[in-house]
Amino acid sequence: MTFPNQWLMQDFLPTLFCFFFLLFLSGCRKEVQEPFTPRSFESSFETEEDFAGFYITPQGQKGTTYHDLSDSIVHSGSFAHRAWITGANAPSTPTENNNHRGYPTVQLQEYSGGPFETPCLITLWVWLDMELNPNPEGVDDWFSFATFTPDVDDAWPRTVLVNLGHEGFVHLQHVPVQGAQEHIFQTSTLPFPQREWVELKIYLDFSAEGYAKVWQNGTLVSHAAVSNVENQLGQAHFGMYAAPQLTAGVVFNDDLRIEMVEGE
Repeated sequence: MTFPNQWLMQDFLPTLFCFFFLLFLSGCRKEVQEPFTPRSFESSFETEEDFAGFYITPQGQKGTTYHDLSDSIVHSGSFAHRAWITGANAPSTPTENNNHRGYPTVQLQEYSGGPFETPCLITLWVWLDMELNPNPEGVDDWFSFATFTPDVDDAWPRTVLVNLGHEGFVHLQHVPVQGAQEHIFQTSTLPFPQREWVELKIYLDFSAEGYAKVWQNGTLVSHAAVSNVENQLGQAHFGMYAAPQLTAGVVFNDDLRIEMVEGE
């Protein structure tokens, strides 16, 4: 009576063991992920060649906004990017954007690997001298440190900005959707210090549960959800981007780095 059971155990157990071993290997293979391959863009604004092939705003845009590489105020190296305003532009209209613009773009889609996947971490050093005031009869003064878009064409219909308002605080703009300004956290106690070098770090996650954060000299100042955006960083610009009514101001940028990261 015991012989058949012994036979079954001797014949079936190896087959059962092989089945579960193959099942284990199959599960392991599903968990294997492609290795993370970081990509980055860096410029200390020592040469215009860093932006070769990218769009650069024309010198004297609308006759009021200029930019160059300057050795007058530098964070590192010999030069920094400088942009300045000499007068006001006409007010913007629904069909014409008259904001001050003086910057090179970073067009990541021009690289062989195409746009960067998010999350991305951006580091930028900024020196700003610009008076910003409220405007009871129109749009308040504002200045933008950085503009990001997932798009790879010239329209830039979906953007995320890092701005400074007349209140003096760095904040995210166009969050969680275009045209909105809703924050998970927003400082009201740490103003942006002008006329000195300040480090801005910006974290962008454009995934389905996306969000953005901004740190000023290592302290979190703005945090917001980001939605209705493609999960990639296609283009960005820094330098001078400001309200058209401003009549004066100068900004320096130095030591820019845009890098793909695995997380915060």
